[in-house]
Amino acid sequence: MSTSVPAGRRSVLGSKDRVKTAVAAALGTSVENYDFIAYGTASALYFGAVFFPESDRFVGTLLSFATLAVGFVMRPLGGAIGGYFADKLGRKPVLVAAMIVMGAATFLIGVLPTYEQVDVLAPILLVAIRMIQGLAFGAEWGGAITMAYEHAPWHRRGMFAAIPQSGNPLGIALASGVFAWSDTLDGNWQWRTPFLLSAVLVIVALIVRSRLSESPEFQEAQASGKTEQNPFLATLADDWRGILRVIALRVVESFAYYSTATYLLNYITERHPDLRPVALGAITAASILAIAVAFLAGALTDRIGRRPIYMTACTAAILFAFPMYLLTNSAQPALVVTVFIIGIGLIHASLTGTQGSLLTEQFRTATRTSGASLGYQVAAAIGGFAPLLAAALVGAFGWPGAALLYLGAAVIGLVGILAVAHGPGSGVTVPKRHPAPPLGVGLTDLGDYALDVLLRLREHPAPLHRRRHRGP
Repeated sequence: MSTSVPAGRRSVLGSKDRVKTAVAAALGTSVENYDFIAYGTASALYFGAVFFPESDRFVGTLLSFATLAVGFVMRPLGGAIGGYFADKLGRKPVLVAAMIVMGAATFLIGVLPTYEQVDVLAPILLVAIRMIQGLAFGAEWGGAITMAYEHAPWHRRGMFAAIPQSGNPLGIALASGVFAWSDTLDGNWQWRTPFLLSAVLVIVALIVRSRLSESPEFQEAQASGKTEQNPFLATLADDWRGILRVIALRVVESFAYYSTATYLLNYITERHPDLRPVALGAITAASILAIAVAFLAGALTDRIGRRPIYMTACTAAILFAFPMYLLTNSAQPALVVTVFIIGIGLIHASLTGTQGSLLTEQFRTATRTSGASLGYQVAAAIGGFAPLLAAALVGAFGWPGAALLYLGAAVIGLVGILAVAHGPGSGVTVPKRHPAPPLGVGLTDLGDYALDVLLRLREHPAPLHRRRHRGP
């Protein structure tokens, strides 16, 4: 006999699979980010010479970054498709399908022939696979975040939504670490090996994700007939303001990462080739730090709100834009490491850890995946041009051009968080009443419920003027 999850219990304690779901979502996002970051790193270090050898060095770099941007252009379409089916059929099927497509595309990049072997067919195949990769990544994120968010207890949603967000730097750390190791290999194995090794990670993630339970909030909406006939059109018609807010909030985070880990890596290695191992190691170390920082940032939002954390991170990015290049230009290994630690390990991690709950809270259950995915991936498509734009600006104006680009994205993010100051995600949402315990639960469940309510009363005691005097 099937049973539904009572709304009151779900909002208080979350589902019984809340921890497993968040961890599984994090494993999936780490694999997805490994695959995508592997391409970004290979674009910065290898693809210019491998797929565009007849161009001069600068043009080859631009063409390589252009193929990187192609994948980002496809992400809004992937987000729209994935969001539509996640809000229509369920979150879980989209997560599994996106993982299969993403893993297959990444493995195929590892076996692609080079320009030397098949001439112009090589970059054509690269772009085609990159487009498929972008579609899959666009479809994945929204489902992973909404699954973790909707399984979580109401008062810990910032923390639970930050767990899959912590998977982002974990995937980045894995990709950077593998590239740092593969840099010691010979010839094309330096860039092929990281793509081929992704197959192992994909298989593990698929096994874990296939065992997840569906989102209880989606199941409730589906059972009560509250899903939309066309979630995509409903989102555009009713929630377009939320989409615009998400785009502004996401732009700063996307630029903060790709301007640092992709373009700055290329900037350093072109001017100081001997610093490439240092830069790769610094990205790996910063990404490991970011795993903890992203989780802590998300957990902290449950205490003090989403807005203060995001405002602080955007302000830090504004202040860091020019020092980032001044420190890098010194060519001192310690200062180069410091740049990546601050840019990725602190600023970017604080942004991404807060986004899990902040962005999903802009939408209702019936359109949550569609809205969050579409806004997130449109901004990602814009951010995907960060390395290309930075390279072009440096070619025209020198390093201050890239610094101004980074600063401009940070200003957009600051404006975006100010725009949601009085809306969802501006602080901790505390229900006015404690919902009644659901009927038909066992003693253990009732004990868990009572403990949770006591903890909530301790954290948010009722104001004195609302307490009733009942006499002696």
